[in-house]
Amino acid sequence: MSRRDKRRARKLEKKGRGSERVAGAWYPRWYWPSFAAPAIVWLAVFFVIPFYVIFGVAFGTRDPVDQSAIPVWEPWWWSAQSAREVFTDIKTIYYATFLRTFVYVFIASALCVIIGYLVAYYVARFAGKRRGLYLALLIAPFFISYLMRMLAWINLLGPASGNDPGGYITRLLNWIPFIPHNVDWLGGNPVTLVLGLVYGYVPYMILPLYGFLDSINKSLLEAGRDLGAGSLRTFMRVTLPMSRPAILAGLVIVSLPMFGDYYTHDLLNGNVGKTSMVGNMLDNAVTTTGHQPQAAVIVLILVLILLIPMAYYLVSTKRSMETR
Repeated sequence: MSRRDKRRARKLEKKGRGSERVAGAWYPRWYWPSFAAPAIVWLAVFFVIPFYVIFGVAFGTRDPVDQSAIPVWEPWWWSAQSAREVFTDIKTIYYATFLRTFVYVFIASALCVIIGYLVAYYVARFAGKRRGLYLALLIAPFFISYLMRMLAWINLLGPASGNDPGGYITRLLNWIPFIPHNVDWLGGNPVTLVLGLVYGYVPYMILPLYGFLDSINKSLLEAGRDLGAGSLRTFMRVTLPMSRPAILAGLVIVSLPMFGDYYTHDLLNGNVGKTSMVGNMLDNAVTTTGHQPQAAVIVLILVLILLIPMAYYLVSTKRSMETR
């Protein structure tokens, strides 16, 4: 190889290190990653900065007069007094609220998976020509305010009193025998709260499940049947394992907002403390003078707890992508 050819090869090598060839054109390596710049800036402004404010409030100080929170932005001046108070209160006061929240979210998430999977499976496999109609009905709840949907539950579950027969569901349940009558469904009933969470969040479970089930190659199901597996066994050995990433994605979308939900409880159970969740505890702390640092510490604790399922989802999704 001549010196000229060697120099040309070195130039091409250097050019290849800093660029890539797509459809006959050379692009710098920074070209495609630059498309993520707007999203990175958006997250930095509306996530990183507010999250740092939470740290500043959690480890800041209080005004000696009215005990209002004074954020401290310099980490070397942070104080752990509020964190110590919260950890002390968790052992004596807050542990019941945390435990209750986990139980409610677990039950509501499980019901969302069951209901969402059945609906998504039917629409993806058996809807036929009505698929468009079913999809429109599934998307329709997103056009209605969550607040309005919860207010509809109040009208349906209103208690009977005097000449007022109560809401429609209350009337139906009072008419059915062998069911307790005149139950105060809106007076701190855990069943009402769990069903309200399911009703509010189940559409977010159905859509990702439908998208994934609809994308499963039909030939894989036919191959399972050709190998002698029945419909149930094909579902358990092929469809269900392949839809596991969609189930995990739906659980992340549904479960994480439930932990911070407070308005569902406020609308369906009022201010009854025996069914309050972590979100209600945070709402009360934020609106109470002098309790803002404790609220910020509880937010950080909740974030650390929720990082565990989020990390499991990311690791599981990465493994499933690598095995494909």
